[in-house]
Amino acid sequence: MKRIVLISLLALICFSGAYAISKKVVKKGKTTVEVMYFHSKQRCPTCIAIGNNTQEVINKDFAAQVKSGALKFKEIDISTPEGEKVADKYHVTWSSLFVNKWQNGKEVRNDMTRFGFENARTNTAAFKAGLKNKINQLLK
Repeated sequence: MKRIVLISLLALICFSGAYAISKKVVKKGKTTVEVMYFHSKQRCPTCIAIGNNTQEVINKDFAAQVKSGALKFKEIDISTPEGEKVADKYHVTWSSLFVNKWQNGKEVRNDMTRFGFENARTNTAAFKAGLKNKINQLLK
């Protein structure tokens, strides 16, 4: 009788160990936010304001996130061959601003171009606050 109990207990331990090894642990993927500012060589004052204010918000308010890799800033000149390839992927033909969330290899795009043109030059405080809020929302 003891032998049967011992064999049963040993079998149970072996099977539970095999189950634990075969069970896949799905970890929540790291979230990355990517701010992309597209422009050409010729830029109007509003385009320049979008770029400068975006860079200022990132440097001032998100330095720690940039350092950790949670936030990335890319300035893309669409008049270069490399920039043109990226612009084609995003269907960009002129100055644009995207704030995108990457998680588990999937991208969620947020086109903030219109918001940028409406506020970056004439309502700088609203532009900076809106950009900061969007980045914070996506980092969560």
